[in-house]
Amino acid sequence: MATEDTNAGAVEDTNLDKLNANLKKVEALQARLRSVLMHRSTHDPALDAPNQDLFAKAAAAYWAEAMENPSKIIEHQMAFWSKSVTHFVDAQKALAGGKLAAPEDPSPRDRRFAHELWDTHPYFNFIKQQYLINAEAIQQAVEDAKHLEPVEKRRLRYFSRQIIDMMSPTNFLATNPEALEKAVATEGQSLVDGLENLIADLEANNGELVVRLADEAAFEIGGNIATTPGKVIYRNRMMELIQYSPTTETVHKTPLVLFPPWINKYYILDLKEQNSLIKWVVDSGYTLFVVSWINPDAAYADVGMEDYVEEGYLAAIREVKAITGEDEINAVGYCIAGTTLALTLSLLKQRGEKSVKSATFFTALTDFSDQGEFTPFLQDDFIDGIEAEVDDKGILPSVIMARTFSFLRSNDLIYQPAIKSYMMGETPPAFDLLYWNGDGANLPGSMAMQYLRGLCQRNELADGGFELIGHKLKLKEVDIPLCAVACQTDHIAAWKDCFRGVQQMGSRSKSFIMTQSGHIAGIVNPPSKNKYGHYTNSDLSQSAEDWLEGATFTEGSWWPRWEAWLKKRSGRQMPARIPGDSTHPVLEDAPGSYVLVKARP
Repeated sequence: MATEDTNAGAVEDTNLDKLNANLKKVEALQARLRSVLMHRSTHDPALDAPNQDLFAKAAAAYWAEAMENPSKIIEHQMAFWSKSVTHFVDAQKALAGGKLAAPEDPSPRDRRFAHELWDTHPYFNFIKQQYLINAEAIQQAVEDAKHLEPVEKRRLRYFSRQIIDMMSPTNFLATNPEALEKAVATEGQSLVDGLENLIADLEANNGELVVRLADEAAFEIGGNIATTPGKVIYRNRMMELIQYSPTTETVHKTPLVLFPPWINKYYILDLKEQNSLIKWVVDSGYTLFVVSWINPDAAYADVGMEDYVEEGYLAAIREVKAITGEDEINAVGYCIAGTTLALTLSLLKQRGEKSVKSATFFTALTDFSDQGEFTPFLQDDFIDGIEAEVDDKGILPSVIMARTFSFLRSNDLIYQPAIKSYMMGETPPAFDLLYWNGDGANLPGSMAMQYLRGLCQRNELADGGFELIGHKLKLKEVDIPLCAVACQTDHIAAWKDCFRGVQQMGSRSKSFIMTQSGHIAGIVNPPSKNKYGHYTNSDLSQSAEDWLEGATFTEGSWWPRWEAWLKKRSGRQMPARIPGDSTHPVLEDAPGSYVLVKARP
């Protein structure tokens, strides 16, 4: 027995030694952390939060309500106090019973609190329940602020939600049982690894904190993602044009040109063979061209929407017509590229050109009258901050956009990944979609402000006309056959907003498909997965709600339905085309060079 006690003591001493050694490593890493933060690239502080006016108005509105209806405010305050005191008493009773156990937990299930100690341990359970009580009280206080404009109320809801999410006990080591358990079990190695992950993320973004969501070492563009065979057959300062190699003996006569968003890289549509829309289109017998946009730096500061139209859309259409010998092409625009496709179609109409036979819009906003979840970011204080940022840097850095999009889903895209990486010391998962999500692109300063001011804030395309290239471009002038695909839970381009824009287009032939899921998963939805279904209804004259009420639901991917629509507008079959021609020699293999350029703040 004495020998066993001695051995146990030695093990404890050894573990303590390891723990102390790891804690010393943490001290050394802190010096590295201080260094990267001292040399961090800064951004305009207006991009971090609303100005004080919003909170001042919120406080004034709350107290105005208190003066007009004091009983209601007192009722809410008493409810908060009562819940807090009752919660404390229940915890004390459980401890007085002689058992280290939590009282019965009536709170709703929340995956942030999945670890069993949140429900069984009195300390962690008390913290969790009090946090949920506090969160409810803050949300109620926001709803009680009645004397606010709708836009201000929406912003207040958003920013109060950010405060609530940020203050979750799961985000702090001392109140996260899972992180504490791992720190003890690994003798502190998880903390060392977590700090290493944090510093690596900061160093990768010049001191800006962007949580890495995927294991970047697991992917190679052109190696195990973006592998559909093709050739770069044209290049200018704005884009590379990729023509994909045919996999069928014959193809439809009318070529298809796909314009992806330049906020991200095109290969979201070509991640791997199983879910590649690009490969599926080629295998379906189409001559497919895809634009791969440049990742701009400060030298592109003066590049505007007109340059994307002239040197992107019109250049691609011109070169595809020259290569294929066709007078018309079919076009696809995804997200902001769909918005810009609408601008291009209005321009072509005004010029009397008929180069586009049909248009397809993937999750494309063209009517910005309802700013939806982006309302907090489309008010003057935030846009003024962006303007100051682009005036300083010449570009809107990808890191700013990535952070903005992430905060719309902060628990899923910021806090939970940060906990896993920085507190638990885990390597991010090898997930191709998340790798793509982290491979962002900068925006030219001029283009960013045209888009934010003219389209998002003033809604000029749908309301009066958007001035570009000497023309006033109008949504109603989009009058060619069109198909629009929107996603039911899209938080970036809400399907009802996409629907409203399509209603205002001038085409006599319109098809609208609403697929299940969100902005990415709803589009990248191959038939082989049989995962998400879709809704269709040919009557686009009614409200979005009534359209959905009368829509037909179909199990499975929307891709075959769209391909059947596209086939009718793609002409007869002809021998498959080999990429390039005598005047368009192959410059390099797909995926090309532009897609490999990384954004740097």
